[in-house]
Amino acid sequence: MTPLTGPSNLPAVPEQIRAFARQIDVGQVRLYSIAMTTRFRGITVREGVLLEGPAGWGEFCPFDDYDDEVSAGWLLTALEAAVLGWPAPVRDQIPINATVPVVGPERAHAIVTASGCATAKVKVADHPGSLAEDLARLEAVRDALGPTGAIRVDANGVWDVDTAVARLTAMDAAAGGLQYAEQPCRTIEELAAVRRRVSVPIAADESIRRAEDPLRVAVAGAADIAIIKCTPLGGVRRSLAVAEAAGLPCVISSALETSVGLAAQLALAGALPELDHACGLGTLSLLRGDTVAGSASLVPRSGWLPVPASPPAPDPELLERHAMGDPKRRAWWIDRLRRTLNILIGS
Repeated sequence: MTPLTGPSNLPAVPEQIRAFARQIDVGQVRLYSIAMTTRFRGITVREGVLLEGPAGWGEFCPFDDYDDEVSAGWLLTALEAAVLGWPAPVRDQIPINATVPVVGPERAHAIVTASGCATAKVKVADHPGSLAEDLARLEAVRDALGPTGAIRVDANGVWDVDTAVARLTAMDAAAGGLQYAEQPCRTIEELAAVRRRVSVPIAADESIRRAEDPLRVAVAGAADIAIIKCTPLGGVRRSLAVAEAAGLPCVISSALETSVGLAAQLALAGALPELDHACGLGTLSLLRGDTVAGSASLVPRSGWLPVPASPPAPDPELLERHAMGDPKRRAWWIDRLRRTLNILIGS
């Protein structure tokens, strides 16, 4: 497995990727800007860079608030796809959960009903006084899924321990049972404390990605499930190593990519030795467009997505339609790409 070392806890950069990175003309890359259907993670527009290499296309799309060291993992994932490709899969399709953003109960019900999924991930804790809204959203999702569907919630680490315990107890009742709660608190120690006090299983997301030793999450008794996001971690190979080190059942989740980047997440889900839960990879529903056209666009069908052998190629017409038009944003992204490339080349 890939060693868990390097800048920002990245693996060593393969020489093929380093050689390709030196040749990238940052002024010629394709930049996209796609409006979102609703505010998600505090943003209303998704932006990123598409890179073409000998193995296909990769997508570089770290959120604006991530520094260059953190963004290096995102770039390495894009370059792995473009230069090396991915390990062979052990399955050819992946069960997908519906993603329910912070919307009213009627909209939440409609999202789940239209998805065809048997599992729904519900965003909660959007603001300090959100509990009543969250409970109504969960009740609507349960009604849409029926008694056998699985519901999971994601609080993005905003609660303290006592708040997490109280709110998860209420949410578990409103949902008619939660499959798990994702990152209810920020730190590993807080997750472990919550896990000791609630019956709802706990999933670690940010704690897995930010831990110098992912095994610490399991050893601390902080989580029952590991949420793995390939895109920030430095590629499929790196993510397989992190999953192995965590020693927990895994759920693969997206980072709000277009189909180009989402393909890497599916490649990871396809290559995991075991996969017992639906994955959070149906997030194209949160974007008002894609860079990939037709049947190659990675929109779930009846709650499933195929495992691609390589990234789908962006459609030229869609690249033009969604081209980043703001000169200031283009300059910002190109400068960011240049700085992040320098981190990888020099590592």
